[in-house]
Parts: sequence; structure tokens; C-alpha cells
Amino acid sequence: MAKHIQLLDATLRDGGQGLEDLFKNGFSNKTFTEEKKHNIINLLQESNVEIIEIGSIGPTNDDKSRFAIYQNIEQLSSYLPKERDSKTLYTGLYIGPDTDINLIPDWNPSLVEGVRVILRYSELQKSLDYCAALSDKGYKVFVQPMLTMRYTDNELNLIIDASNKMNAYACYFVDSYGYMQAKDIIRLFTYYNDRLNPAIKIGFHAHNNMNLAVSNAISFINIDTDRALILDSCATGMGQGAGNLQTEIILPYLNGNYGKNYNYNPILDICDILEEEMIPDDLWGYSVTRLLPAIYKTAYKYALIMRNKYKLSFKEINEILKNMPDEKRNRYTEEDVKLLVTQYKKES
Repeated sequence: MAKHIQLLDATLRDGGQGLEDLFKNGFSNKTFTEEKKHNIINLLQESNVEIIEIGSIGPTNDDKSRFAIYQNIEQLSSYLPKERDSKTLYTGLYIGPDTDINLIPDWNPSLVEGVRVILRYSELQKSLDYCAALSDKGYKVFVQPMLTMRYTDNELNLIIDASNKMNAYACYFVDSYGYMQAKDIIRLFTYYNDRLNPAIKIGFHAHNNMNLAVSNAISFINIDTDRALILDSCATGMGQGAGNLQTEIILPYLNGNYGKNYNYNPILDICDILEEEMIPDDLWGYSVTRLLPAIYKTAYKYALIMRNKYKLSFKEINEILKNMPDEKRNRYTEEDVKLLVTQYKKES
């Protein structure tokens, strides 16, 4: 049984990106008000979760702050509570290595202390160099290889070696499409654990396409290790695609089985905020629409668009996903989904 576990709540970050994704595709116009953002951050601090991710960072032409997506780390850090608990680590996520590194200030106490960086598979070395540069600037860097299952051992070695060299705070494996099973959790943990410096934490980010987020999380934290672990979650599971491990499920489990002392009521208050005003009907959480692409190890957006835009039946979606070219599975494009649907209808 793992001895050192931290819980990272990503409700605002992953939830915000989920809302932005739905808005972009015309499925929802829900957003975070300024009041809700501050309320959620303060409630998370009251809950005693160890790490709070307050949003993401990526330069854009539009103001996306209503989705907790900010232009720079200074704007994101303006949401830090005025009275911060010294035991809480606040983080923000860089969507990719896109912000000019020279424009990012050295860390100082007015800024979030931790930064998570999504590694861009097509620009892996550039992404790792970006992480190292942020570490040199004094930030606690979390290395985030999205869709970790697609990485070869050689590519994982590159990530691990870079994490060791920069003395990363954490190195993650991420179930972006929600098809990992317990055997994958154990395999990836073992691979990382055998190669990472002992001080680097191993993190796990689950998605819920196959309704396995909770069981996968339990497999992760039940590993017998002295290594410090970080587990991501979101209130109501709010997030991209089928969403994430639910904070309101895992938090009492950690209290009851791992001697944690999290406060549950603030999390339930966040769930109330989200349930009453923020959750678009049937647009995240487990659904058959999100299950089908996970079965075929495919980007969830294919099925989401086929179902909600093209109004295809589950059987039709299943046939398209089962037979689509493998090279299209890891990256969704509007052109590809249109082509696949058009081709299927011609052949039906």
C-alpha cells in the first residue's frame, strides 16, 4: 500500500477545458463566472486537498478566462486566494510549449508554485526542453505526457531521463482516452518507478470513458511503494470527454483507507455549484457515446460529433470506429469525421 499520496483537484482546469471544448463545438454555452471561480478555489482550500489546479495557460486571440484558460501565468496567478494555506500547492497547466519562454517570469511568491506542462507528442523534445526551462526558472514542474499509452519505451525513456535531469516535481502517466486497465497502471508505474529518481513523484490522471476511473485510481494507490504519488480528480468528474475521477468519490475513500483528513462538505458545496448551474446535460461523465471510442483506443471527439452533430446510432458509430484507419485514431479533425461519416453513408 502506498504510503504518501497527494490529491490534485483539477476541476477548474480540466472542467474549464471541457466547457471550452463543448462551446467550440456548439454543444453548450456554460462558463465559469468570476464569483464561481473564486468560490471553487476557496472551497478546495477548505477541503485540505494538497494540490489545487486553478486553470490553464495558452496564448490565444480570444479572451477565454470564462473557461479558466488564461493568456499568461500572471493572469492565472491573480486567482490565488488572498489568504493561502501554506500546506496547499497551487498549480496551473501550460497547454503546450507555446508561450515564449523568455516572457515567463522567474518564480516568485505572487505566482503559482507548480506548473504542469502537456507534452506535445509531435514536438516531444521541444516540450521537454520547455519543462526544463521552467524548472530553471524556479517552478515545480509536472511532466504530463498526454495519452501515455501511445508512447514507445524509447519515448518514455526520453521523458524519464529529461525528468531526472531537470529534477521534475512529478512525472505522470495520463489515460487521455479512458481505456487503461489495472494491468496498464501497474506496468506504467513499474516502468517509471524503476527509472525515475526517488524524489520525483509519480502522478496518474484518469478518464472515465469505460467507467474505470475509480477502479484504476484504487489500483494506483494500492501499489506497495515508498514512492510519493499524486492522484488527479475533479468535482463531479467534470472534464474533457467522459471527464475524470470524481473528487467526491475518491476523497472519502482516502479518508477511510489511507488516514487522510480531508473536509468533505466543501467538495459537496462545489458539486452543488456545478450540478445546479454548470453541467450541460449528458455532455460529460460516462455514456455509451464515450465508451465506444475507448474500446477502439480512439479520440473521444469522433463519437461525440457523430452522435450529437450527425445523429448517428450507437451501432453506426461502432461500425465506423471499428473500421476506421488506425492512423486517424489518435488525433481528431473535423475533416476526418466528415469523411468517415460520408463514406459510411455511401457504403450503407
